[in-house]
Amino acid sequence: LPPSLPAWAGLLLQEMTMAGLHELRFTEEKPLLPGQDAELDNSDAFLAAVDTDWKEHDIETPYGLLHVVIRGSPKGNRPAILTYHDVGLNHKLCFNTFFNYEDMQEITKHFVVCHVDAPGQQAGASQFPQGYQYPSMDQLAAMLPSVVQHFGFKYVIGIGVGAGAYVLARFALIFPDLVEGLVLMNIDPNGKGWIDWAASKLSGLTSTLPDTVLSHLFSQEELVNNTELVQSYRQQISSVVNQFNLQLFLNMYNSRRDLDINRPGTVPNAKTLRCPVMLVVGDNAPAEEGVVECNSKLDPTNTTFLKVRGWQGARPLSPQPGKLTEAFKYFLQGMGYSEYPRAAPGPRSLAVPSASMTRLARSRTASLTSASSVEGTRPRACTHSESAEAMGQVNHTMEVSC
Repeated sequence: LPPSLPAWAGLLLQEMTMAGLHELRFTEEKPLLPGQDAELDNSDAFLAAVDTDWKEHDIETPYGLLHVVIRGSPKGNRPAILTYHDVGLNHKLCFNTFFNYEDMQEITKHFVVCHVDAPGQQAGASQFPQGYQYPSMDQLAAMLPSVVQHFGFKYVIGIGVGAGAYVLARFALIFPDLVEGLVLMNIDPNGKGWIDWAASKLSGLTSTLPDTVLSHLFSQEELVNNTELVQSYRQQISSVVNQFNLQLFLNMYNSRRDLDINRPGTVPNAKTLRCPVMLVVGDNAPAEEGVVECNSKLDPTNTTFLKVRGWQGARPLSPQPGKLTEAFKYFLQGMGYSEYPRAAPGPRSLAVPSASMTRLARSRTASLTSASSVEGTRPRACTHSESAEAMGQVNHTMEVSC
């Protein structure tokens, strides 16, 4: 967010049901961990800030090696949290602030966390040779089962941004039994048409690679008005990620095809995401139109739409990740992970959800009666057929003001 704007003002959670609209507001109190709000001010220090608990792996897949960073080990019947970053970033630049946030660490200590870097996008990656065929978006998705198998995960909860959100959505469509839930930020479910394809080719001839990536990450308004932040990202894109490898990833993302999903019942044999999904976008982000369309094509009984007022650009996970963390907690509660160790007393404690939040959690699954603890055995989240039978057509909308 631009430095001139105040901190997060509150969370407006709206539960759209047949009974009406329920609202609840929270006040941000817990700050980021020291130094995390200036992640891009000192790139060397930022990239060197690696928790000693994180372990790096290079995993062989049918389409080449994947660089993966993992913390923890599989915990009983719980899924792993698996992340996938956007074009121009890697797991550190995209997710460090969010996962170093104090409240997020309260969540992740109950789950193994696995960050996936797209091929050749990690810091210090070797340049691919000339003529290297970069994996297609479908192939990038098809690499992920090798990660799941390598670490012995039963299934995952995916968190993806931009291109990474598209990869995770494609992964869930191809391998639905491996995906427990998805948080998709700034997703565009549509491939480029001929006009957009020609425009991107022309732009590539007249713009530098960092400028092309910046136009994907930021709205035109923010490119003009938030020059300091944009310049920080330009520096990272130019210096941290190998430019040749980045160009290959960007080219493949721009050549993606439509996700080809439809809301169940709208067309015969409609394909859709069967797991619970939380869609996240800013109210003036470049991907806003695509996310809204994606929301219209998903099963409303298991989809939550989080729209962040004032979000414009590339930082859906910073500089104030508290409200997104709060929404993620309720998203997990809706899948049956309803208890965490009690936080310190105060308005930020989430050990006992409010009545409005409990209704939201119940609407996300057929029942929470068998999901009493994050440590215990619990059933998988309900499929479309189960949720539709239990609830009918219910849509969930959240808005965060900043």
